[in-house]
Amino acid sequence: MIRFIYAEDLHNFPLLARTMFQDRAAQFKTRHDWDVTVDEDGLERDQYDVENPLYIIWQNPDGTHGGSLRLMPTVGKTMVNDHFLHLTDGVRIESPLIWECTRFCLAKGARPGVAAALMLAGGEVMKEFGIEHFVGVIFAHMVRVFRRIGSTPEVLGTDGTGKGAISVAIWEFTEENQRAVSKVAGVSPDLMKRWFEASFGETVRMDTMPNPFLALAPQAA
Repeated sequence: MIRFIYAEDLHNFPLLARTMFQDRAAQFKTRHDWDVTVDEDGLERDQYDVENPLYIIWQNPDGTHGGSLRLMPTVGKTMVNDHFLHLTDGVRIESPLIWECTRFCLAKGARPGVAAALMLAGGEVMKEFGIEHFVGVIFAHMVRVFRRIGSTPEVLGTDGTGKGAISVAIWEFTEENQRAVSKVAGVSPDLMKRWFEASFGETVRMDTMPNPFLALAPQAA
């Protein structure tokens, strides 16, 4: 199942949180050899994990992590603006209607459909929070993977060549995308909505929920 959890609430899910950070270490440090920090307990965390991001996590039946991603609004600190401006020609991406998606991670042996389920869950967040786009830094070759899943990003800029090439990309999520991704995930939009409501309540909308990110949005003069 999918859980939607703010960082400040991860302590309520100790096994899920611990295995998520362990799987992040395995993917980003061990398999990809990224310059990331892994602590003495084998957990990979960075400076953005302390900004109270929203995690979308696939929870296995035994309570462990199967896959996850991290969402933050671009009106706060983001990896794209802090480290990858050279891929956007120096243009900062800042809007309460655009959130950054990072740390897309799959556990070793994750079941088929988990990646698509995470994307479907991201689309549910977009719909319920009134978000128009996600932006993120991806390996350039992953564009083909997203296309197969059913949600093709628009590439804003790329650096490097081959498998090491990275891109800044931006997504929207239409009803057509939802249908395609739902089919690959093997999860219906109605089931995803129920999982979302289980995390946030049945009447969640951007203008009604106690969202800590709203304080970061620019205020009208």
